[in-house]
Amino acid sequence: MNVTSATDTTGNGSNSNSTNSPTSSNSVDYNTFLQLLIAEMKNQDPTNPMDTSQYMSQFAQLSTVEQAMQTNSKLDALLSSQSLSQANGLIGKTVSFTDSTGASFSGKVVSVSINSDGSIATLADGTKVAVGPGLTISQS
Repeated sequence: MNVTSATDTTGNGSNSNSTNSPTSSNSVDYNTFLQLLIAEMKNQDPTNPMDTSQYMSQFAQLSTVEQAMQTNSKLDALLSSQSLSQANGLIGKTVSFTDSTGASFSGKVVSVSINSDGSIATLADGTKVAVGPGLTISQS
């Protein structure tokens, strides 16, 4: 009589969920949570079942976290849109600023680039200026 080990992966045991696991995602979504919940319910001890309020609490926490993540992504999109709108308003304006050495500069903005550090205005003479405190903007 052949008996396979509980950790034997060569047999065709009931380890069917290994092919359904997410490959590149480290987050848990609703579907993954429900699959785990069903697996827990199927494999729980019938003489000592788990409390359903724990399941509902976990589901509520998951829902709250997912809603917060969606809110954050919408806020990021809104901030990007606002940055683009503000950048568009700077093009063609004259800006003046004082650098760290105390020298004053002035010039007309020809383009604005937005990156993770903020907005960078490029003046007509090629000078790049960080858009932020200390920058004076005037009509050209």
